[in-house]
Amino acid sequence: MTPSPSAAAAPPSGDPPLRRLLQALESTVLGQPQVVADLVTAFLARGHVLLEGVPGVAKTLTARSIASALGLGFTRVQFTPDLMPSDILGTNVFRPQDNAFQLVKGPVFTEVLVADEINRTPPKTQAALLEAMEERQVTIDGTTHPLPAHFFVVATQNPLELEGTYPLPEAQLDRFLMRVRVGYPPPEAELDMVRGFHQRAGKAAQVERVLDTPTLLELQARAASVACDESVLAYAVRLIRETRANPRVRLGASPRSAQALLAAAKARAALNGGDFVTPDDVKAVCPSVLNHRLLLKAEAEVEGLTADDVLRQTLERVQVPR
Repeated sequence: MTPSPSAAAAPPSGDPPLRRLLQALESTVLGQPQVVADLVTAFLARGHVLLEGVPGVAKTLTARSIASALGLGFTRVQFTPDLMPSDILGTNVFRPQDNAFQLVKGPVFTEVLVADEINRTPPKTQAALLEAMEERQVTIDGTTHPLPAHFFVVATQNPLELEGTYPLPEAQLDRFLMRVRVGYPPPEAELDMVRGFHQRAGKAAQVERVLDTPTLLELQARAASVACDESVLAYAVRLIRETRANPRVRLGASPRSAQALLAAAKARAALNGGDFVTPDDVKAVCPSVLNHRLLLKAEAEVEGLTADDVLRQTLERVQVPR
């Protein structure tokens, strides 16, 4: 497996709360600064994240660590082939003593849902999360139940070439603001992992809470209000339209993808301590925001071309505003 772009340095943050958050995560999720930056970016943008990588590269640890650092309640669900939608959403159970039905809430009623190995369960169960992720609510037997405003899904999946997996349908993938590739850490970080494991006598690393809920909400509101010049808006739209014009692409990025790209770029600008979005902010988040929204033609896949390759070409072709 080739090294991931995760080895790149994370963006510096000029905001003390965000600096504390990044430092807390990077002290536990070693050697993956870009993965950490993308996770925090998605949370600031009120989006969801799909972490993709082979087993053993700390995907679940990363998901649990951000939940702990944010100080939010979280639930981990291990997705399996026999998992049913009601196992996630909950169900109404008849109580004879009350002569009435009572809702037994499922694990989706939380603040941070860690959906572990989401592609190990069939599409019917995967689809149970569609409404929750898009509208932050759940409908059970015709009754709608709201979820927390900052409801955040961090899902993990193994590459599809591994046995026992079910490809996520396009509608499910589109609910994720970012798909973040988690590769192997650099040698020094891997050595630090093993050394820490040895020193803790095999105990898992722990992340302390670094932010309170009012601060989280303030940071999200600040990210949403970051300014964006018309030229940068036009640049983002040109990137989206260029993916549709690529002859190797069967289905390019949609207008909703442009909105997702802008939201992530604003959050990345806030993470960098900026008051306005720059083209570099757009370029930084473009691969993770768009790599799961493109469908390539069969001949392109036979040639070994990937969505990441298309996006690299797109960023090279589209002129950056001055």
